[in-house]
Amino acid sequence: MMRPKRAADSLQVAMLTVNVEQETVHQIREAAARMPWALVQVDFEDYFSAAKHPHFTEREIDAQACVAVIDFDREPELALETAEFLRQSFYHKIAIVAFSSAMDPYFLLRVMRSGCSEFLSKPFDGNEFTDMIVRLDERWSAIIERPANSGKVLSFFGAKGGVGTTTLAVHLAMYLVGALGKKVLLIDNHSELGHVSLYLGLDGNHHHFQELVRNVNRLDEDLLRGFVATHPSGLNVLSSPDIHGRVRTADSESVERTLDFLSTQYDFVLLDCEASFEDINLAVIDLSNRVYLIATPEIGAIRDLSRYVDGLIQNKKSTEKLQVLINRYSSHEAVTIEQIEKAIRLPIAIKIPNNYSELVRFINTGEPVPPDRRSEFSLQLMKWAAALAGPVEAIAQEPVKKRFSLWK
Repeated sequence: MMRPKRAADSLQVAMLTVNVEQETVHQIREAAARMPWALVQVDFEDYFSAAKHPHFTEREIDAQACVAVIDFDREPELALETAEFLRQSFYHKIAIVAFSSAMDPYFLLRVMRSGCSEFLSKPFDGNEFTDMIVRLDERWSAIIERPANSGKVLSFFGAKGGVGTTTLAVHLAMYLVGALGKKVLLIDNHSELGHVSLYLGLDGNHHHFQELVRNVNRLDEDLLRGFVATHPSGLNVLSSPDIHGRVRTADSESVERTLDFLSTQYDFVLLDCEASFEDINLAVIDLSNRVYLIATPEIGAIRDLSRYVDGLIQNKKSTEKLQVLINRYSSHEAVTIEQIEKAIRLPIAIKIPNNYSELVRFINTGEPVPPDRRSEFSLQLMKWAAALAGPVEAIAQEPVKKRFSLWK
């Protein structure tokens, strides 16, 4: 049974079909038109591939939700590639429908891994399709109608190992707390053997982010207090397992719900992430206000940075929140900022000067470089933190921890 029409603030839905015969496209559009949606309907006649990406309009990209029906019978391998492309382009807000006459179990598993969450059998059944989109409407409406959270979520990804991602995340978190008086949670989002607690001199054995995610169904303020470790500065920390061989069991939906809650408890939630774009990290990216991609000015890191940027810019909203940061930068580097910007086709948002020897001491002692050190490194970190927290005049009036003297 169809739900009644909504008022003017209808859910905005992009309805896409890929390589579906016209008669079925007509039936899909008729069923979708009966939904209480503001529809954008697009029919793609060909599959997508690495060599042939579609052009999405602003209306399609900005839609609150998306349904994509893909015919898997004509060219199954290209259909898989198309599903994967759509999953990355509209992550978190798309239902990809595999339309097929039959699938063997092995191929069905591949279809699911490509991002398909719904299945329609041929010939097209209008009632079956209507039941499916009513179910999707209920799910999306519940998510979209949730109140917005006030805390900012910042995620950090290194283009390769050793570029200083954890070091920068730790220092930014410390400056937001110690110099700017913000309530901050720093999360080590590595599946195992992350370094956040190690760098801060904390015991991370009993404060795992993954374990908190697995308990999301009973997550509240009391449970959270039992999980976070607190640094003397006031920074709260959730570590990663410090034992090799732990298997990551968290799912992307639980990560989303956990971050949704955490952003109501903190001014800033920072996540130090592994350099991979599996579903859990895609969920983190989707919920982040800023996504920092970090590299150093050397050819290996720039090559990897370029590949990661290419993967992220498929999604326009990911591009809008993406900021590229070059760490350990010196004007004497062989690779210039202009060359890097040309390689990645994006501007460099932040440059952090080389302060390697001082940071090695920090890593070995567990004492971050304080803002009042007045080095180029601390000055740039302070500018970064202040830009996130708000105008300096307003920040200076907030309580400041005694251990830092920047605001004397």
